[in-house]
Amino acid sequence: MDLYRQLRLVRRHWWIVLLTVMVALGVTVGITVRTKPRYVASVTFFVTTPSQGVTDAYQGGLFLQQRVKSYAELLTSDRLAQSVVAENPVGLTAEEIQRRVSTSTETGTVLLRASVTDTDQNRALKVTESLSAKFVELVQKVETTQDGKAGPIKIEVVSGPRVSSTPVSPQPVRNFTIGGLLGLLAGIGLAILRGLADVRMRDAAGLQRTTGSPLLGEIPFESTAKASPLIVGDAVNSARAEAVRKLRTNLRFVDVHEPARVIAVTSALQGEGKTTLSCNLAIALAEAGWRVLLVDADLRRPKVADYLGIDDGVGLTDVLVGDVQVGDVVQRWGDKSLLVLPSGSAPPNPSELLGSKAMADLLLALRESADIVIIDTAPLLAVTDGVVVAVQADGALLVTQQGRTSRSQVASAARSLHSVSVRLLGCVLNMAKMPKAEAYQYEAYRVVTSAGTPDVPAERASTSRHAEHPGVNGVSDRTQELTRLSR
Repeated sequence: MDLYRQLRLVRRHWWIVLLTVMVALGVTVGITVRTKPRYVASVTFFVTTPSQGVTDAYQGGLFLQQRVKSYAELLTSDRLAQSVVAENPVGLTAEEIQRRVSTSTETGTVLLRASVTDTDQNRALKVTESLSAKFVELVQKVETTQDGKAGPIKIEVVSGPRVSSTPVSPQPVRNFTIGGLLGLLAGIGLAILRGLADVRMRDAAGLQRTTGSPLLGEIPFESTAKASPLIVGDAVNSARAEAVRKLRTNLRFVDVHEPARVIAVTSALQGEGKTTLSCNLAIALAEAGWRVLLVDADLRRPKVADYLGIDDGVGLTDVLVGDVQVGDVVQRWGDKSLLVLPSGSAPPNPSELLGSKAMADLLLALRESADIVIIDTAPLLAVTDGVVVAVQADGALLVTQQGRTSRSQVASAARSLHSVSVRLLGCVLNMAKMPKAEAYQYEAYRVVTSAGTPDVPAERASTSRHAEHPGVNGVSDRTQELTRLSR
């Protein structure tokens, strides 16, 4: 996985990083507050030996440097700790004193430093004072020869004993810095792991790879879409409406040599917005001057009539069983060249009805009576209805909601279409998160007339002019036939 993808995962799951850093800082605050302040008392010894001449001084220096290492061990010995406890009781045992004592030496010198760390400032100083005195006595004893002569080593206190005025721990600034950095690293790691473990469809590139088809559109998420799903009225100026118009343009140029005139719109699961997209795509095509027929072929859970506000009592089902003629149930919507064929009565056998010869004959008739037929079908993974309809269409458009459908579900939906040789025109990422930069660019570039309504796009105007003349782009003038169907 490249660095760019890792950064995208971290950006997508920024809340994990923030939460981890906050938790780490909270733990650091708790530890810092609960930790008792610790003070350090120190003393420095100078180790020397009498010498005569330069040669003796050099050899004596080497001897003392070796000796200092032994004295460092002697400072933490049981014997010295016990003598401190016996001479100056401070409420500590010999083992506790040993744990509080630490030593250090400077390479190439004969200086020896002893430090005592304690939560009690006064006690640390008292232990250090007693330790320094007893240490000098102990060295004199262990260096004394068997005949009672004093040893060649002399130890003097050259610094201290003294205790620090401020505690050496805890150190809030250092603790918060380390805690924040550890939380940041942990958050980044968790964010990347969360992204790798996330199997849901998150971006357009992944949707293209999974379906093996081109991305024809990204419909941005808008909070107002639930209350006003159609791109009419105030929504005609929204970024969502512009995205649908881009989809309309891309559909026209998917295959200029074999344009799709009957398009089945489907999805992997229910609730991904295929019906809304079908209605909006039909509206956008009609606005561009195309003669559009929208068919609700989702016979199990039809929604087209609800969105468009038309009567759904009689429709596709009644036409397929031969009760009515299609021209009697097709309804014109608004003032556009958009006709709608609702689903009609709920049948007991939707799959068989949609796969019947009557359905094939109906689609053939509709193909000859409209420039473009948009068919809203059932989701592919729930029932087989969508595949049955898609087989009879010129191609299918697969709609996927961002962050809801898994990659495996999208792949299964695409396979169900490919397995029956359905022409997958492309895919659409619905309810996508639109970057703020793109939203700003759209708002900044949008042209609004003085009356408050958007100017007619150049594509719509040119398409309308083409529709007026028969034979342009394969579109013939069938006004009379559409009028007959809508009666």
